[in-house]
Order: sequence, then structure tokens, then C-alpha cells
Amino acid sequence: MPGTRDNKTRGVQAVDRALAILEVMAREGSPMMLSTISAELRLNISTVHRLLNALAAHGLVEQEPYQGRYRLGIKVFEIGNRALYSLDIRAIARPYLTRLVDDFNETANLAILDKWEVVYIDQVESSQIVKMLASPGTRAPAYCTAAGKVLLAYLGDHQLTGYLVEVPLLPYTAATISDPQQLRAELSLIRSQGFALDEGEREDGVRCVAAPVYNHEHKVIAAVSLSGPAHRLPAGELTGKFATAVVQVALRIGQHLGYCGPGKFD
Repeated sequence: MPGTRDNKTRGVQAVDRALAILEVMAREGSPMMLSTISAELRLNISTVHRLLNALAAHGLVEQEPYQGRYRLGIKVFEIGNRALYSLDIRAIARPYLTRLVDDFNETANLAILDKWEVVYIDQVESSQIVKMLASPGTRAPAYCTAAGKVLLAYLGDHQLTGYLVEVPLLPYTAATISDPQQLRAELSLIRSQGFALDEGEREDGVRCVAAPVYNHEHKVIAAVSLSGPAHRLPAGELTGKFATAVVQVALRIGQHLGYCGPGKFD
């Protein structure tokens, strides 16, 4: 029926315009006058006013009581927050891990901190015969792995002190940091440079570089790492092209999670 089709078209147009209003207000970042929103969208003031009233009825928009300006409502924050928490970091990270492997043909990992250990929650393997493997679910000491050190570096001071009290820093190799003060200094360096290195600290002949993944609250929730035999990841390149690539990948994953802060190599 023609009338039904027209109603649907008008309904879709109203939704499009309402979403455009929300986008303009979000971009502005501060309360806006009705006339400003109307001019920005090139819509009739009466149309914008009607749509603002509808948005306000659902808590998506609020009007200031005195100046009459409009701002985004708390409902927008609630919806956005729920959407962010529903994101699966593994699904988001997987294409970026794959890209790292495509670029360098070394193993890429995604890891989190759990019960003072680093837990690898996803991995894309290198096609090389000799490669580093840590299948999803594998746990490792945090203090002697690049991903683990990144996650420790962004703990609060109270949490880090608790970690150092509870976890003995056993030497796995001659390169393992087993002194608490030395580890604190290493973690400070990691925060400064934005990435961590493992130069044979857990296993001789293995090198790894890792970077933090931030969420929308600017909290580090995971780490991305790239690992391989020392002869394929020379020290100079580990802190150069490999570190740069890993930091950028971690930053891109964070941006998908709502992180909007600066990156170390921007």
C-alpha cells in the first residue's frame, strides 16, 4: 500500500535525523542551542525540536533548565558502556595478530593477567618450522615474559607491592630479573617507552616484544606480543621495527575498545 510505504520512509528519515542530532552533539562535546543544532544539520527548527523532545523522552538527550541548551543524556553513556563491555577482545584482536604474522612470520599472542600469572588467550602461529608456541589457556610467570611485564607495569603501586610479596622471582635463565627493585626499575622503563622486552628471561634463545592494550577507561586490560628465536629477532630490530609494529597493533585494538588516548609512535 502506498500510504504504508510513505509512513515507513518517513519513519526511517526520522531515525536518520535523530541519529544525526546525537552525532552532532557528541562531536561538539558541550551543550548546544536548538538553533545551533538546526543550523549544523540544515534542518527546520521545528523538526529538530520535535526530535529532541522524542530523544529526551528516552533519556538520550537532556535540556538545561535555565539556558535551554541541549546535552547528551545519561542513557547514551549507559548504552555505550554496555556495548563496549559486550565486545570480544579476541575477535577484535585476531585480524591484527594475523597481520603481525603476515608482516614478520613470527608468532603473535594476546595475553591477560590472572592470579599473578600471564595467560595467553589467543595466538596466531608463525609458519616457520622453529617457532614459539603458547596455546590459548597457557599460563606463564609474569615477571619474566614480555606480555607479563607489560601487564605488571600498569598495576597500581599497592597491587604491585602485593605481587612482589606473594610471588618469588625465581631465575629461569641467567637473564631473568630476580631482584624486586630491579624489576620495579624495569617496569618503570616499560611505562616510559610503551613496550616490554623478553630477551631470553624465561627461555634461552627466545626473544619477545609486547605492548599494552587499553580499554575505553584508559586501563590496560591485555597485552599483544610477538615472539621468536633470538637469531630472527635481533636486539636492534626488536626495539625498532618489531616494537613499533606491536605498539601500533595494540593501539588499534584499544581504539576498537573505545580507547582514544595517544600512542607511543603517533
